[in-house]
Amino acid sequence: MNIAIAADHGGYELKEVLRNHYADLHLTDLGTFDCQSVDYPDVAQKMVQAIRSKTADLGILICGTGVGISIAANRCKGIRAALVYNEEVAHLAKEHNNANILVFGGRTMKVADVIKYIDTFLQAKYEGGRHQRRLDKLETME
Repeated sequence: MNIAIAADHGGYELKEVLRNHYADLHLTDLGTFDCQSVDYPDVAQKMVQAIRSKTADLGILICGTGVGISIAANRCKGIRAALVYNEEVAHLAKEHNNANILVFGGRTMKVADVIKYIDTFLQAKYEGGRHQRRLDKLETME
């Protein structure tokens, strides 16, 4: 599985910790590469391009709270960005929603929790069935 990771300045520190923690997964780092202010819609757009071009199968996005960057990513067709804040949500984001981007708050979440949520998501399996019908409906929405 190809995983890309990206953050704005509010998520830079968490991104760096995750990048090092998951070094064995060979994450593709889409930036930002320092704490200088950047606009989260621009970061989200880079991730969307990676998912759509299939350079990445899964994305991890981080901003200060996770809210802004998840809104930006979810404006794009084909993107299912899940703002994950506990293990159950991490599991269901995969099992029911087949999320292709996980979103976290760099200023609002603990590193150990985020690692637990990512691990939970990676171990979960998409159920399909009635959930696929719902995802198909999402694709027809404007």
